[in-house]
Amino acid sequence: MKKISRVILPMLIATILAFAGLNAPAFASNMSLKDGAAAAKCEGCPSDLFGETGVFRQISSTIIYIVGIIAVIMLIWGGLRYVLSGGDSKKVTDAKNTVLYAIIGLVISFLAFAIINFVIDALPSDNNPNQVPAESALFSDSVNG
Repeated sequence: MKKISRVILPMLIATILAFAGLNAPAFASNMSLKDGAAAAKCEGCPSDLFGETGVFRQISSTIIYIVGIIAVIMLIWGGLRYVLSGGDSKKVTDAKNTVLYAIIGLVISFLAFAIINFVIDALPSDNNPNQVPAESALFSDSVNG
């Protein structure tokens, strides 16, 4: 198996690189970056990555929703473990830790959500192409005077 992978893998890599090297000038001369992005876009897909209805905001909202559901389930699970511990100190400690870690997870996920939304709002979107990121605005003011 090792001998086969030593022979086939380099041949496969060399073939891919040769094909890419032969066809790269043809692709580069006929298409621009925007043409390539337009060709990859599907029908009905969101065209904006960063705006209010952008892909990144939808993904981060979905993830925070899933994390919230998991944290609530863990809070309930920790509460049930606490109630059903029967006075055993190890079980009580484990239940308290479950509740504590669920709350810490919620706080961290909400902070991450706030940071993601702050960054997404700072980036230019298709709906507002004239919007300049905050960092670029700071540099342009210092350069202009």
